[in-house]
Amino acid sequence: MELSDYGMSRTRGYLSHYEIDAIELPERFDTMLEAASNLSALITTGRVRHWLDALPDPLISDWAKDAPEEEVRTAMVHYSFLVQAYVWGEAVPPRHLPANLSRPMCALADRLGQAPLLPYSGYVLDNWYRLDKSGPIALDNIAMYQNFLGGADENWFVLVHVAIEAEAGVLLDNAARLVTVARQGDEAEATRLLVEMDQAWERIYGHFARMPEQCDPYVYFHRVRPYIHGWANNPALEGGGLIYEGMERYGGKPQAFRGQTGSQSSIVPAMDALFQVRHSDDPLRQFLDELHSYRPVEHRRFIEDLAAQSTLRTFVSGTDNAELKAAFNACLEQSARFRTRHLEYAASYINKQAGSIAGNDPDVGTGGTPFMKYLKKHRDENAAQVV
Repeated sequence: MELSDYGMSRTRGYLSHYEIDAIELPERFDTMLEAASNLSALITTGRVRHWLDALPDPLISDWAKDAPEEEVRTAMVHYSFLVQAYVWGEAVPPRHLPANLSRPMCALADRLGQAPLLPYSGYVLDNWYRLDKSGPIALDNIAMYQNFLGGADENWFVLVHVAIEAEAGVLLDNAARLVTVARQGDEAEATRLLVEMDQAWERIYGHFARMPEQCDPYVYFHRVRPYIHGWANNPALEGGGLIYEGMERYGGKPQAFRGQTGSQSSIVPAMDALFQVRHSDDPLRQFLDELHSYRPVEHRRFIEDLAAQSTLRTFVSGTDNAELKAAFNACLEQSARFRTRHLEYAASYINKQAGSIAGNDPDVGTGGTPFMKYLKKHRDENAAQVV
């Protein structure tokens, strides 16, 4: 396996191979881009739907089929933010998404093989750029491109994820290498790669630990989180979903798509695939299996190929090499630790908050699941599968 076969790299991991500020969209998107760049102001007026209803439909169904992928992904970032703002930008969510938004949103999503709403890839993976192009992808050198309300808390929340995703490139590259190394039975190289992964995890925790520096839990819950919910399992949406006007294939029926969530990140699923970690059946596992289809197609394929080809657990279990086993277990425990940190942040940033914002339930994740109970279970299952 080679990361380049999946559009990925050691230095960027799952992040876009381009930077969004360098992508120019065709003229037909000018009016949309103006609204997207002014989205914070439109939301602040209290009648964001009035402004978004006035946008022309750019009629991009044919364009989206053959346009450069970078342009399609960039348009997806902007349109998915507009769609989320249309639904959650006023006190009472609508029953319908107007055709001038639903048609381009669906055309872009179809080309990318994703659902027609804000995905993690549009929120994080494709929505960043370096301020100094000669510098690294680091928290002191990256910016969020498209925002909802904007401000340090919203930016920082996304940029910490960007920094983590960049650091995880080492995990993914070494995972791909370990598929071959395990088959070759090279204990020394397997140990080296696993130790290197353990070190990368420590750098990831360094980024993760910085979340509270500029992202306050109260501000996150009340000013950031409301806009990233989806339509599934959300009682605020009448009829159990959102009607996409102008989309005949949906037959005028509400669509219950899952919301953007960090659980759409492909880092931990790739590690589970490499280390052959198994989770017993529960609502969160079913939810995570469903979320797999919300990931970019190439990221799905990488996880699936890793799961199908990895023999690492069998290889390590069959050796007497204590150093190799220790390195294997250290990485496995790092995944459990990552789940624990996620659980801690979920508690402080979501579960301990309270509010009356429509659709913003502190007991339900943005993807639409009661997350606290099952995050604990998956963490414990992860930690229990050492060799």
